[in-house]
Amino acid sequence: MMRIDKFICDAGLAGRREARQLIKAGRIAVNGAAVTDCDFKLTPGTDTVTLDGREMAYRRFHYYVMNKPAGILTATEDRRQPTVADLLPAQARRQGVFPVGRLDKDTTGLLILTDDGDFAHRVISPKSEIKKVYCAEVGGSPTQEDVKAFSGGLTLGDGTKCLPAKLEIIGEHSCLVTVMEGKYHQVKRMLASRGLPVTALKRLSIGGLELGENLGSGECRELSEDELCIVMNKK
Repeated sequence: MMRIDKFICDAGLAGRREARQLIKAGRIAVNGAAVTDCDFKLTPGTDTVTLDGREMAYRRFHYYVMNKPAGILTATEDRRQPTVADLLPAQARRQGVFPVGRLDKDTTGLLILTDDGDFAHRVISPKSEIKKVYCAEVGGSPTQEDVKAFSGGLTLGDGTKCLPAKLEIIGEHSCLVTVMEGKYHQVKRMLASRGLPVTALKRLSIGGLELGENLGSGECRELSEDELCIVMNKK
């Protein structure tokens, strides 16, 4: 059982205070009967809830994909600098979604946000073996020796050991990097350790979910059930 005001909040239609106002105004109905008691409880997935006659869909958790632009912090709040939360629609902010992992301030590309902590942990954990692919522009020219070093697992200057990763050369000063972990500044530090300082970095995919070309910089949208499944695809 769930309180009616929490149901409305979870649906992303209003914050707790606004939800209570909607209830008291008689605009909410459950199974066709108006509800004005904020303590009223219902069963999600069984009871039908409407706002002004329109049915409200309920999802326990919420998932979004964003094309993160440069210059934005991967955080939910910051007093001095803009964050990815500032780019979210009001509905997503009310749902309390947070970034799954992080992208550096100047790194762009695919970012998932959710309020599902278990899902976030599974995506981030190296044990899940979910691949994250980045496109990097570097100051230098990657070689086959670099490819070999990545595949063997790098040890960084401070002693940090990285799992075996894939480096694919796609241009004189560009490459694709595939990792299954997310240590601090990892991709940049791995490339720098090979004398390849990163000048631009963009995440292209997480698991089977690709950024694609339909999501503009700074834009976000909800993920479908099918897309959630392919995120967990280890290919």
